[in-house]
Amino acid sequence: MKKLMTSLAVGAAIISAPVAATAGAHEELNYVLVSHAPDSDTWWNTIKNGIALAGEQVGVNVEYRNPPTGDIADMARIIEQAAASSPDGIITTLADFDVLSGPISAAVDQGIDVIIMNTGTPEQAREVGALMYVGQPEYDAGFAAGLRAKGEGVTKFLCVNHAIQQPTVGERCRGYADGLGIDLGDAMMDSGTDPAEIKNKVMAYLSANEDVDGILTLGPVSADPTIAALDEMGLAGDIHFGTFDLGEEIVKAIKGGTIKWGIDQQPFLQAYLPVVILANWDRYGVLPGNNINSGPGFVTAAGLEKVEAFAGEYR
Repeated sequence: MKKLMTSLAVGAAIISAPVAATAGAHEELNYVLVSHAPDSDTWWNTIKNGIALAGEQVGVNVEYRNPPTGDIADMARIIEQAAASSPDGIITTLADFDVLSGPISAAVDQGIDVIIMNTGTPEQAREVGALMYVGQPEYDAGFAAGLRAKGEGVTKFLCVNHAIQQPTVGERCRGYADGLGIDLGDAMMDSGTDPAEIKNKVMAYLSANEDVDGILTLGPVSADPTIAALDEMGLAGDIHFGTFDLGEEIVKAIKGGTIKWGIDQQPFLQAYLPVVILANWDRYGVLPGNNINSGPGFVTAAGLEKVEAFAGEYR
């Protein structure tokens, strides 16, 4: 079985697995996944589960590293440190192209195979020399959400952005506005990550803008406090509420009618597939011919049974 243990390195976790019997003849392969996520963001537990299962199934070692506070400059240093250890491959998010493209390109120039996952775009992945991109194009997902919300009657909205320091995440809000056919303007809130602060900011915004009839949150970090805000204001179910990603509280809110839908980018696949792809590339020289879009998929109350069972673990 896989074993997750804390590394001596700050913000690093080693996910190690014994080489499977079927892969016994293979040389040991070592990969590093670097994310932009702070330690406080539990959504990334699904990512950790994905690389753990993939590593076990294909018989490779995978190490998870991240900046404890979500600082992108710190993440750049972690990528440089990972490359210095000469792994067989690096899987990384591309949360800020300007800051991270240099260290990623340097790793590629060093001869390390790289796959971009979760954040960034296929075009950016190609520009830094990565093998491919596995994830959800953020603007496209936001645009699809906006089109859906428009069809469901939204005319004025609030987008609660808990990761304003990561430019790609803001593309979700911009796409949503364009899908609605509304200028983004000041509708994107820099909420921060403190739950109490997010709740208070959402309540203040809705009190000052009573004509807001739609809310978009960008993940559990912002969704959970927004659920609490609507509950306290007596507005749960009265304001159209869509969110990116899934989590225990989000699933409950979809089931209860507070949230209309969650956009599932399938983080499990974003982590699992790059490990399998790198292992097959290293061993057999085979590689998918296209980038892989893991989302968006819309999860509504009608399709919750399996999602609810695995929310926060594999969904």
